[in-house]
Amino acid sequence: MTSTKHLELEVEGPIAFLSLCRPDKLNVLTLATLEALDRACGELEQRREVRAVVVHSTNPKAFCAGADIAEWGALPAVDMWRLSTRLGHRVLDRLARLPQPTIAAIDGLALGGGLELALACDIRIAGDAARFGMPETTVGAVPGWGGTLRLPTVVGVPQAKRLLFSGAMIDVAEALRIGLIQEWVHSDSALAQARTMAAQIVRNAPFAVRMIKQLLDSPHGGLPAETLAAGFAASLEDGREGVQAFKDKRKPVFTDA
Repeated sequence: MTSTKHLELEVEGPIAFLSLCRPDKLNVLTLATLEALDRACGELEQRREVRAVVVHSTNPKAFCAGADIAEWGALPAVDMWRLSTRLGHRVLDRLARLPQPTIAAIDGLALGGGLELALACDIRIAGDAARFGMPETTVGAVPGWGGTLRLPTVVGVPQAKRLLFSGAMIDVAEALRIGLIQEWVHSDSALAQARTMAAQIVRNAPFAVRMIKQLLDSPHGGLPAETLAAGFAASLEDGREGVQAFKDKRKPVFTDA
């Protein structure tokens, strides 16, 4: 089980929880934290019994305030590219490609690299105090961990330009309006709702969920791949169980077979 000073991975049955736990520094991401996240993703890739992942913070004031500016600001340009930028890209891509659906539970600040971390998750749920922004231009920088790629994919190019050019921070209501988040929870914590959503996901047929995620994320998916996936899913034991349970008017019992 991955556990470091700044990041913990805990598994509760079919749901895994990735906890950012550097409250004194608003969970800013260091190279060591990225390396720990990389190891955690590697473990999750191998754990078939884990069927949903929740990423959250132990600090209600911040999901993640971004990269550790003091750390990367001291790096020579070549090391900034070799260490911070390349590592961050690789790790967040690995998080995005996990076979399990991922849910970011966001309270407080999600800025810069912290927002890029949330964007690498499949679903984002936020509480009242959540605030979002890509402030890189305000310090003469450019997003380095996929922000210029994932943000326009999620909110559209015009809204992404507005946020990236201005460096402005937006509240949870605006984030919901532009599609940056999928749910706004009227409480101090989004974790409970993320846990509820994860529990709803893991009740469904595991293969079907994994295949749908792969189809949605694949730029070369489309109808031919969907047709093959649907036919294959229907031939599995879980597919037959789902049909039979519907006929019997009972809840299906899925076994990932």
